[in-house]
Amino acid sequence: MNKKNAKNYEWIGDAESTVEAPANEHSAKYYEPNRHYDTKYKPTQNEIKSFPDLQNGPSSLIQGSPVAIQQVGIHNFRLPLKYDKRGGGHIELETKVTGTVSLAAHKKGINMSRIMRSFYKYKDEKVYNKLDKILLNYKNDLETFDAKIGLHFSYPILQPSLRSDNSGYQYYNCTLESNIDNKGDIIKFLHFDFVYSSACPCSYELAEHAKKYRNKITVSHSQRSVARISIKFEDIVWIEDLQEMCINALKTETQVIVKREDEMAFAELNGSYLKFVEDAARLLYEQLINDIRVKDFRVICSHQESLHSHDAVSVILAPNSKFSRHIPHEMWSSLIHKS
Repeated sequence: MNKKNAKNYEWIGDAESTVEAPANEHSAKYYEPNRHYDTKYKPTQNEIKSFPDLQNGPSSLIQGSPVAIQQVGIHNFRLPLKYDKRGGGHIELETKVTGTVSLAAHKKGINMSRIMRSFYKYKDEKVYNKLDKILLNYKNDLETFDAKIGLHFSYPILQPSLRSDNSGYQYYNCTLESNIDNKGDIIKFLHFDFVYSSACPCSYELAEHAKKYRNKITVSHSQRSVARISIKFEDIVWIEDLQEMCINALKTETQVIVKREDEMAFAELNGSYLKFVEDAARLLYEQLINDIRVKDFRVICSHQESLHSHDAVSVILAPNSKFSRHIPHEMWSSLIHKS
């Protein structure tokens, strides 16, 4: 290799065996590019205006069919955002953002960084009641008909142990969602995952039968289970409110810090509140239907069976619900407790 071209990689011309091609009419105006990054260069506003901007180019640049796109934007953009707490104060949480807008048929594309910049304008504010402003901000900025926001985060609530004098943080997967349509109407949703234990009533009765009539030691089966509650709301529904509704309905939330007395208590609790997946859905329905702040809802339950190689699942909707009753495979598969 030529010493003057000594590098960690090879370009054409580096190897000694390379023969430089003679100049011709096509290469006469070619200049070798400057490969050194200029740390001092900062373009002026006039220079920036001259930069190519393909996404805002003419419709002649569109590839494929020149039709409208229902959603285009960013997913899994992360930043810390502040959330109000029901008891006062706020908490800052890492948040994964999905932000999309519609795209008219004559437009090539959107400037996606504007969606991100919209959130950074509010990074020091509490966002729970600011979603409408953020949504309008980037809808107007991108001159689009409608827009959607999804904020995914894990919300901690301190939970006491059942009998010992301990407590630990339970984390709840939440998604706060807001949509604005071409009429300017805004709707808000909160999706909340609750993890609980479900002890099978049938297994319990069979185990008791074997003990009573055959003197057999038995263990009835129970399993970690997940309920995903989705609500449409107008007046604020606190995450703590949904968590309390779930506890009131299902009773058997999984525990954080457990000593022997707590484990005994949990066994008693499961025995007191046996439930099939059908029971879990109806118990949650009973809580949600009585809260006037909840304008619509859907409950999805998944009991990840310790007896079977498959899950037991159920879906229940509010009367005249606009939520879909059809659950795709990918959503069922997402109903797991992730550590």
